[in-house]
Amino acid sequence: MNDRTADRTLDLRGLLCPLPVLKSRRALKAMPAGAQLTVDTSDPVASIDLPHFCREDGHRLLALERTDFGMRFVIEKGA
Repeated sequence: MNDRTADRTLDLRGLLCPLPVLKSRRALKAMPAGAQLTVDTSDPVASIDLPHFCREDGHRLLALERTDFGMRFVIEKGA
């Protein structure tokens, strides 16, 4: 996990595709470039969808880790 504290955290556990990506996109739009968003999700497809979303929209996936509830992603907003 990244040492920096996230600027914002989304708890998206219980939501299924495409909601984790849609809600992450909405949150990142409201954040300045370089800000970090932590996303907690239980959707198994998010391990494919969120990294793809980051590549497509120009964000950096800083961390991806398995947790007791599913997955945690740390995303740095691109320019």
